[in-house]
Amino acid sequence: MTPAEQQFLTRNKLPESYLDSAEKWFSPLLEHYKTVGDRPLVIGINGSQGSGKSTLADYLCTLLSERYALRCVSLSLDDFYLTKLERQQLAATVHPLLATRGVPSTHDIPLAMETIAKLANGSADTLIPRFDKSRDDRMPEAQCERISGAVDIIVFEGWCVGAQPQTDEQLAESLNSLEAEQDADKIWRTTVNQALSGEYQELFDVLDELIMLQAPSFETVFNWRLEQEEKMRARLGDLASGEHLSGIMSASQISQFIAHYQRITEHSLGEMPQRANHLYKLDNQRQIVNCSHK
Repeated sequence: MTPAEQQFLTRNKLPESYLDSAEKWFSPLLEHYKTVGDRPLVIGINGSQGSGKSTLADYLCTLLSERYALRCVSLSLDDFYLTKLERQQLAATVHPLLATRGVPSTHDIPLAMETIAKLANGSADTLIPRFDKSRDDRMPEAQCERISGAVDIIVFEGWCVGAQPQTDEQLAESLNSLEAEQDADKIWRTTVNQALSGEYQELFDVLDELIMLQAPSFETVFNWRLEQEEKMRARLGDLASGEHLSGIMSASQISQFIAHYQRITEHSLGEMPQRANHLYKLDNQRQIVNCSHK
Protein backbone atom coordinates (compact mmCIF):
# COMPACT_ATOMS: atom_id res chain seq x y z
CA MET A 1 0.00 0.00 0.00
CA THR A 2 1.36 3.39 -0.96
CA PRO A 3 1.28 6.43 1.37
CA ALA A 4 -1.30 8.05 -0.89
CA GLU A 5 -3.57 5.01 -0.63
CA GLN A 6 -3.18 4.95 3.15
CA GLN A 7 -4.11 8.62 3.34
CA PHE A 8 -7.15 7.93 1.16
CA LEU A 9 -8.32 5.17 3.52
CA THR A 10 -7.78 7.41 6.54
CA ARG A 11 -9.66 10.35 4.99
CA ASN A 12 -12.64 8.18 4.17
CA LYS A 13 -12.47 5.93 7.26
CA LEU A 14 -12.29 2.80 5.11
CA PRO A 15 -10.75 -0.64 5.73
CA GLU A 16 -7.84 -1.89 3.64
CA SER A 17 -10.20 -4.32 1.93
CA TYR A 18 -11.73 -1.37 0.09
CA LEU A 19 -8.62 -1.09 -2.06
CA ASP A 20 -8.98 -4.67 -3.29
CA SER A 21 -12.61 -4.11 -4.23
CA ALA A 22 -11.83 -0.76 -5.85
CA GLU A 23 -9.01 -2.26 -7.90
CA LYS A 24 -11.37 -4.98 -9.14
CA TRP A 25 -14.17 -2.65 -10.19
CA PHE A 26 -12.54 0.69 -10.95
CA SER A 27 -9.28 -0.29 -12.67
CA PRO A 28 -11.03 -0.01 -16.08
CA LEU A 29 -11.79 3.62 -15.23
CA LEU A 30 -8.18 4.33 -14.30
CA GLU A 31 -6.96 2.77 -17.55
CA HIS A 32 -9.58 4.69 -19.50
CA TYR A 33 -8.72 8.07 -17.95
CA LYS A 34 -4.93 7.77 -17.70
CA THR A 35 -4.41 9.36 -21.12
CA VAL A 36 -5.70 12.90 -21.45
CA GLY A 37 -6.02 15.07 -24.52
CA ASP A 38 -5.25 18.71 -25.13
CA ARG A 39 -7.89 19.90 -22.65
CA PRO A 40 -9.01 18.75 -19.20
CA LEU A 41 -11.43 15.83 -19.07
CA VAL A 42 -14.63 16.49 -17.09
CA ILE A 43 -16.08 13.34 -15.51
CA GLY A 44 -19.52 13.34 -13.88
CA ILE A 45 -20.52 10.90 -11.12
CA ASN A 46 -24.21 10.37 -10.38
CA GLY A 47 -25.60 8.41 -7.46
CA SER A 48 -28.27 8.74 -4.80
CA GLN A 49 -27.40 10.00 -1.34
CA GLY A 50 -24.96 7.71 0.44
CA SER A 51 -24.08 5.69 -2.66
CA GLY A 52 -20.35 6.46 -2.47
CA LYS A 53 -19.96 9.27 -5.01
CA SER A 54 -17.50 11.34 -3.02
CA THR A 55 -15.47 8.23 -2.10
CA LEU A 56 -15.21 7.22 -5.76
CA ALA A 57 -14.26 10.76 -6.76
CA ASP A 58 -11.50 10.80 -4.12
CA TYR A 59 -10.30 7.34 -5.19
CA LEU A 60 -10.07 8.32 -8.85
CA CYS A 61 -8.19 11.52 -8.09
CA THR A 62 -5.84 9.77 -5.66
CA LEU A 63 -4.95 6.91 -8.01
CA LEU A 64 -4.77 8.98 -11.20
CA SER A 65 -2.35 11.30 -9.44
CA GLU A 66 -0.37 8.48 -7.80
CA ARG A 67 -0.02 6.21 -10.82
CA TYR A 68 -0.06 8.56 -13.78
CA ALA A 69 1.02 11.93 -12.34
CA LEU A 70 -2.22 13.55 -13.48
CA ARG A 71 -3.47 16.68 -11.76
CA CYS A 72 -7.03 15.93 -10.73
CA VAL A 73 -9.58 18.09 -8.90
CA SER A 74 -12.76 16.76 -7.31
CA LEU A 75 -15.83 19.00 -7.14
CA SER A 76 -19.18 18.29 -5.51
CA LEU A 77 -22.50 19.74 -6.61
CA ASP A 78 -23.30 19.98 -2.89
CA ASP A 79 -20.60 22.60 -2.46
CA PHE A 80 -22.43 24.93 -4.83
CA TYR A 81 -25.59 25.27 -2.76
CA LEU A 82 -27.03 28.72 -2.46
CA THR A 83 -26.44 30.29 0.94
CA LYS A 84 -29.00 29.76 3.66
CA LEU A 85 -30.17 33.35 3.27
CA GLU A 86 -30.56 32.98 -0.50
CA ARG A 87 -32.67 29.84 -0.04
CA GLN A 88 -34.78 31.57 2.58
CA GLN A 89 -35.44 34.33 0.06
CA LEU A 90 -36.47 31.75 -2.54
CA ALA A 91 -38.79 30.19 0.02
CA ALA A 92 -40.42 33.55 0.66
CA THR A 93 -40.82 34.54 -2.99
CA VAL A 94 -41.31 31.25 -4.89
CA HIS A 95 -42.20 28.31 -2.61
CA PRO A 96 -41.48 27.42 1.05
CA LEU A 97 -39.93 24.05 0.13
CA LEU A 98 -37.04 25.82 -1.60
CA ALA A 99 -35.62 26.66 1.82
CA THR A 100 -34.42 23.03 1.93
CA ARG A 101 -31.15 22.48 0.10
CA GLY A 102 -30.77 19.79 -2.52
CA VAL A 103 -33.10 20.06 -5.48
CA PRO A 104 -32.45 22.01 -8.68
CA SER A 105 -33.04 25.72 -8.01
CA THR A 106 -31.05 25.57 -4.74
CA HIS A 107 -27.57 25.61 -6.34
CA ASP A 108 -25.48 28.47 -7.68
CA ILE A 109 -25.11 27.08 -11.20
CA PRO A 110 -23.28 30.11 -12.65
CA LEU A 111 -20.67 29.70 -9.89
CA ALA A 112 -20.31 25.99 -10.70
CA MET A 113 -19.86 26.70 -14.40
CA GLU A 114 -17.40 29.50 -13.68
CA THR A 115 -15.37 27.26 -11.37
CA ILE A 116 -15.16 24.44 -13.94
CA ALA A 117 -14.28 26.91 -16.70
CA LYS A 118 -11.48 28.47 -14.65
CA LEU A 119 -10.05 25.05 -13.84
CA ALA A 120 -10.29 24.00 -17.49
CA ASN A 121 -8.61 27.21 -18.65
CA GLY A 122 -5.77 26.98 -16.14
CA SER A 123 -6.66 30.11 -14.17
CA ALA A 124 -3.99 31.42 -11.84
CA ASP A 125 -6.44 31.43 -8.93
CA THR A 126 -9.56 29.23 -8.74
CA LEU A 127 -11.54 29.14 -5.51
CA ILE A 128 -13.05 25.71 -4.72
CA PRO A 129 -16.25 26.45 -2.76
CA ARG A 130 -17.19 24.24 0.19
CA PHE A 131 -20.54 23.87 1.95
CA ASP A 132 -20.79 23.13 5.66
CA LYS A 133 -23.78 20.79 6.00
CA SER A 134 -23.60 20.84 9.79
CA ARG A 135 -24.41 24.57 9.62
CA ASP A 136 -26.47 24.35 6.43
CA ASP A 137 -24.49 27.21 4.92
CA ARG A 138 -21.50 27.96 2.70
CA MET A 139 -18.06 27.99 4.28
CA PRO A 140 -16.15 31.30 4.39
CA GLU A 141 -13.83 31.73 1.41
CA ALA A 142 -10.85 31.96 3.73
CA GLN A 143 -11.43 28.31 4.71
CA CYS A 144 -11.72 27.06 1.12
CA GLU A 145 -9.04 25.59 -1.11
CA ARG A 146 -7.58 27.53 -4.01
CA ILE A 147 -6.15 25.92 -7.15
CA SER A 148 -3.53 27.57 -9.32
CA GLY A 149 -2.82 26.62 -12.91
CA ALA A 150 -4.00 23.91 -15.27
CA VAL A 151 -5.49 20.55 -14.27
CA ASP A 152 -5.78 17.34 -16.27
CA ILE A 153 -9.06 15.94 -14.92
CA ILE A 154 -12.09 17.45 -13.19
CA VAL A 155 -14.35 14.99 -11.34
CA PHE A 156 -17.80 16.45 -10.64
CA GLU A 157 -20.08 14.41 -8.40
CA GLY A 158 -23.63 14.95 -7.21
CA TRP A 159 -26.93 13.22 -6.58
CA CYS A 160 -28.60 14.77 -9.65
CA VAL A 161 -25.55 15.22 -11.88
CA GLY A 162 -26.60 14.27 -15.40
CA ALA A 163 -30.31 14.03 -14.49
CA GLN A 164 -32.99 14.74 -17.09
CA PRO A 165 -36.23 16.72 -16.56
CA GLN A 166 -39.68 15.14 -16.58
CA THR A 167 -42.71 15.83 -18.73
CA ASP A 168 -45.76 17.77 -17.51
CA GLU A 169 -47.66 14.50 -17.41
CA GLN A 170 -45.05 12.96 -15.11
CA LEU A 171 -45.24 15.96 -12.80
CA ALA A 172 -49.01 15.81 -12.46
CA GLU A 173 -49.27 13.11 -9.79
CA SER A 174 -47.82 13.50 -6.29
CA LEU A 175 -45.24 10.85 -5.39
CA ASN A 176 -45.27 11.17 -1.60
CA SER A 177 -46.92 12.97 1.31
CA LEU A 178 -44.52 15.89 1.01
CA GLU A 179 -45.73 16.66 -2.51
CA ALA A 180 -49.37 15.89 -1.73
CA GLU A 181 -49.52 18.06 1.38
CA GLN A 182 -47.00 20.84 0.70
CA ASP A 183 -47.00 21.06 -3.10
CA ALA A 184 -50.59 20.33 -4.10
CA ASP A 185 -50.48 23.18 -6.62
CA LYS A 186 -47.27 21.70 -8.17
CA ILE A 187 -45.43 25.05 -8.00
CA TRP A 188 -42.40 23.57 -6.25
CA ARG A 189 -41.94 20.50 -8.45
CA THR A 190 -42.56 22.59 -11.59
CA THR A 191 -39.98 25.17 -10.51
CA VAL A 192 -37.46 22.40 -9.82
CA ASN A 193 -38.16 20.73 -13.17
CA GLN A 194 -37.81 24.01 -15.06
CA ALA A 195 -34.43 24.64 -13.44
CA LEU A 196 -33.33 21.10 -14.29
CA SER A 197 -34.36 21.55 -17.92
CA GLY A 198 -32.58 24.92 -18.15
CA GLU A 199 -29.30 25.95 -16.55
CA TYR A 200 -28.63 22.52 -15.05
CA GLN A 201 -28.58 20.96 -18.53
CA GLU A 202 -26.11 23.65 -19.58
CA LEU A 203 -23.91 22.60 -16.67
CA PHE A 204 -24.23 18.89 -17.45
CA ASP A 205 -23.38 19.56 -21.09
CA VAL A 206 -19.76 20.21 -20.04
CA LEU A 207 -19.40 16.59 -18.91
CA ASP A 208 -17.30 14.40 -21.18
CA GLU A 209 -18.41 11.19 -19.49
CA LEU A 210 -20.97 10.07 -16.90
CA ILE A 211 -20.48 7.40 -14.24
CA MET A 212 -23.59 6.13 -12.43
CA LEU A 213 -23.69 4.36 -9.08
CA GLN A 214 -27.15 2.78 -9.30
CA ALA A 215 -28.95 2.10 -6.01
CA PRO A 216 -31.33 -0.87 -5.88
CA SER A 217 -34.29 1.45 -5.20
CA PHE A 218 -35.21 4.72 -3.55
CA GLU A 219 -36.15 2.84 -0.38
CA THR A 220 -32.48 2.07 0.30
CA VAL A 221 -31.60 5.76 0.32
CA PHE A 222 -33.11 6.39 3.77
CA ASN A 223 -30.74 3.95 5.49
CA TRP A 224 -27.76 5.29 3.57
CA ARG A 225 -28.64 8.86 4.49
CA LEU A 226 -29.13 7.96 8.16
CA GLU A 227 -25.65 6.44 8.16
CA GLN A 228 -24.22 9.66 6.69
CA GLU A 229 -25.78 11.78 9.45
CA GLU A 230 -24.48 9.47 12.17
CA LYS A 231 -20.98 9.69 10.71
CA MET A 232 -21.22 13.48 10.63
CA ARG A 233 -22.33 13.57 14.27
CA ALA A 234 -19.42 11.29 15.26
CA ARG A 235 -16.92 13.32 13.25
CA LEU A 236 -17.89 16.56 14.98
CA GLY A 237 -17.34 14.90 18.35
CA ASP A 238 -16.32 17.37 21.00
CA LEU A 239 -16.91 20.27 18.62
CA ALA A 240 -20.62 19.46 18.56
CA SER A 241 -21.98 22.66 20.04
CA GLY A 242 -25.55 23.64 19.33
CA GLU A 243 -24.36 25.67 16.34
CA HIS A 244 -22.40 22.78 14.85
CA LEU A 245 -25.28 20.32 15.28
CA SER A 246 -28.01 22.61 13.97
CA GLY A 247 -27.83 21.05 10.50
CA ILE A 248 -27.67 17.39 11.61
CA MET A 249 -30.98 15.53 11.27
CA SER A 250 -32.87 12.91 13.24
CA ALA A 251 -34.34 9.82 11.57
CA SER A 252 -37.76 11.43 11.16
CA GLN A 253 -36.19 14.57 9.72
CA ILE A 254 -34.20 12.46 7.25
CA SER A 255 -37.37 10.72 6.09
CA GLN A 256 -38.95 14.11 5.41
CA PHE A 257 -35.75 15.46 3.87
CA ILE A 258 -35.17 12.69 1.33
CA ALA A 259 -38.75 13.01 0.12
CA HIS A 260 -37.51 16.17 -1.62
CA TYR A 261 -35.18 13.96 -3.68
CA GLN A 262 -37.54 11.11 -4.52
CA ARG A 263 -38.89 12.36 -7.84
CA ILE A 264 -35.57 13.00 -9.57
CA THR A 265 -33.86 10.01 -7.94
CA GLU A 266 -36.50 7.53 -9.12
CA HIS A 267 -36.61 9.10 -12.57
CA SER A 268 -32.83 8.80 -12.89
CA LEU A 269 -32.80 5.21 -11.61
CA GLY A 270 -35.19 4.37 -14.42
CA GLU A 271 -33.69 6.19 -17.38
CA MET A 272 -30.03 7.01 -16.69
CA PRO A 273 -28.60 3.46 -16.88
CA GLN A 274 -29.22 3.52 -20.63
CA ARG A 275 -27.20 6.75 -21.00
CA ALA A 276 -24.34 6.37 -18.53
CA ASN A 277 -20.90 5.66 -19.95
CA HIS A 278 -20.04 3.55 -16.92
CA LEU A 279 -22.78 1.87 -14.87
CA TYR A 280 -22.19 0.28 -11.47
CA LYS A 281 -25.12 -1.55 -9.88
CA LEU A 282 -25.14 -1.60 -6.07
CA ASP A 283 -26.84 -3.88 -3.55
CA ASN A 284 -28.47 -2.76 -0.30
CA GLN A 285 -25.07 -2.70 1.43
CA ARG A 286 -23.63 -0.46 -1.30
CA GLN A 287 -21.50 -3.29 -2.65
CA ILE A 288 -21.05 -3.37 -6.41
CA VAL A 289 -22.65 -6.43 -7.94
CA ASN A 290 -22.30 -5.66 -11.65
CA CYS A 291 -20.86 -3.09 -14.02
CA SER A 292 -20.96 -2.19 -17.70
CA HIS A 293 -18.93 0.21 -19.83
CA LYS A 294 -19.77 1.87 -23.14
